[in-house]
Amino acid sequence: MPEPARSEVLLEVRNLRKFFPIEKGLLRRQIGEVRAVDDVSFDIREGETFGLVGESGCGKTTLGRCIVRGIDPDDGLILLRLPDGSVQDLARLDRRELRRLRRHFHMIFQDPYSSLDPRMTVLDIIAEPIRENNLAETAELQERVMELMQVVGLEMQHLKRYPHAFSGGQRQRIGIARSLAPRPRLIVCDEAVSALDVSIQAQILNLLQDLQEEFNLTYLFIAHDLSVVEHISDRVGVMYVGKLVEMAETADLFNNPKHPYTEALLSAVPTADPEVKMERIILLGEVANPASPPPGCYFHPRCRYVQDICRQEAPPWQEVTPGHYAACHFASELDLAGVAQE
Repeated sequence: MPEPARSEVLLEVRNLRKFFPIEKGLLRRQIGEVRAVDDVSFDIREGETFGLVGESGCGKTTLGRCIVRGIDPDDGLILLRLPDGSVQDLARLDRRELRRLRRHFHMIFQDPYSSLDPRMTVLDIIAEPIRENNLAETAELQERVMELMQVVGLEMQHLKRYPHAFSGGQRQRIGIARSLAPRPRLIVCDEAVSALDVSIQAQILNLLQDLQEEFNLTYLFIAHDLSVVEHISDRVGVMYVGKLVEMAETADLFNNPKHPYTEALLSAVPTADPEVKMERIILLGEVANPASPPPGCYFHPRCRYVQDICRQEAPPWQEVTPGHYAACHFASELDLAGVAQE
């Protein structure tokens, strides 16, 4: 991948790896490892939304948690550009340095029910990151919290209530307000709307877009719903068994996929046009075992375009067309169907 212009990039991830050991017996002897994130590289420009999609278990959430250092990566670089223009490798920070910089990045979690402390009021939940980062004195703290409540669409009378008194959508709004509290530059949205009803999903997505414009936020948006990703993302990356297999501008990826796995995912996206008939691609077999992936291309046992080279050699990560990357031996030769094609 060519090195992007650093002035335009907020986050650079380079060759990130996270393997989980498989242990056995009383002595916990390691007998293998699960390749949750396997040599992933991408960048996110300031002010954009980068969507990350893939089947359950492909490593999306692990990647997001590594970026915010909820999980420590095994190898690779996580380069975050700070407000003063300097670049810091989050992967190399110790806990004290990480605590100092954590205000610049935050996470919105998937489950709005378990991500909030049931023993804390809404006021305490939103105020906590402000207080911990010494961003406001006591007199200013409640005013700051009230401002955030208004921004995310909550009422002032909710301040003294506990999380159990709210619906799922309201709880997610509380979680969003908590993430906004330290005024971060980067927010990782980990399946932020997947646990909500469809009507509430639309409200939260619109809220996230409004907040992005108002506060110049940058999102890493992790999801498995391609329709949601298409709606909110500027660029999209597709993961399969711990690896990034395709990345492009949203419209380009949805209309002109270059990887067979992406084509199969897109074939499941419903279309509102009854005149457009999509061929549903049913992938055979199971997702490759990340503890024992197949040789060559990890996707080859399920690929309908498989050739001998796919079984023997791992495909290179290549730029097929300007700004459109894919890891497939035949990415420039295959004519794959996108959602906008009949």
